Amino acid sequence: MQEDLLKAIEEKMPRFSKSQKLIAGFILEHYEKAAYMTALKLGNAVNVSESTVVRFAISMGYEGYPQLQRSLQSHIKNRLTSLQRMDVTRSRIGDENPVAAVLNQDIDKIRRTLDTIDRTSFDKAVSAIINAKRIYIQGAMSSGILASFMHYYLRLIFDKVTLVGAVGKTELYQQMIHITRGDLLIAMSFPRYASGTIEACRFARESGAEIIAITDSENSPLTQYADVSLFAYSDMVSFVDSLVAPMSLINALFAMVSADNRCNVEQTFAKLEQLWEKNDVYKKDV
Repeated sequence: MQEDLLKAIEEKMPRFSKSQKLIAGFILEHYEKAAYMTALKLGNAVNVSESTVVRFAISMGYEGYPQLQRSLQSHIKNRLTSLQRMDVTRSRIGDENPVAAVLNQDIDKIRRTLDTIDRTSFDKAVSAIINAKRIYIQGAMSSGILASFMHYYLRLIFDKVTLVGAVGKTELYQQMIHITRGDLLIAMSFPRYASGTIEACRFARESGAEIIAITDSENSPLTQYADVSLFAYSDMVSFVDSLVAPMSLINALFAMVSADNRCNVEQTFAKLEQLWEKNDVYKKDV
């Protein structure tokens, strides 16, 4: 992606044709909408042809419109406010069945994550989790849900797992004060990136711990600190973050980690089943 796509468009504006200026003007004024519009929809919005939009993308140095669109999405997604996200969602769904539209978008995120996941990095992450002396898990805002989910299941496999709460810097340092070489921090954050998670990564790096970042792309600020980065596509559904792909990626980590610790996992769940049965944890007559 160009260093600043919007700035590049502004600089080239005087040299654009009349049609290109219409496209450029729309992108500059409505970038949050343009990032999620097809070439056809963008063309219709400014009364130019789809091919003109494609040629505009090529004139900006991209192979085609999808590349420009992805660059624009990457450029803006950490800047959108909750109100802007709601507006983008309304524009993307349009007259479609909202259930089908949202679920199909989520399916696409999982598919894109599967197509681009780096298996070597994934295997390194599994090995790091298994071999860590202690595991710290941190995620803030909506990613805190992912962190809690991961903590719930990893502590059934290991007795060395700590969930670091989404707190201020003072409390963050207190919760991570003992992290050191041989320990592992699993940090997760998606646009808009949480500053507390970035700080947790920085602190863990300075303390000599290993870091796994679960995030959306190489442009994420977490990757500068991470030993292993795992990427999952994330997007907004109204003001709500869509986290189905990150959740699926975490489930895949569980599957591999538990497979490599099968004996311990079986012993743990055998004991849990006895306790659940004894204490009527689950309803039996349904």
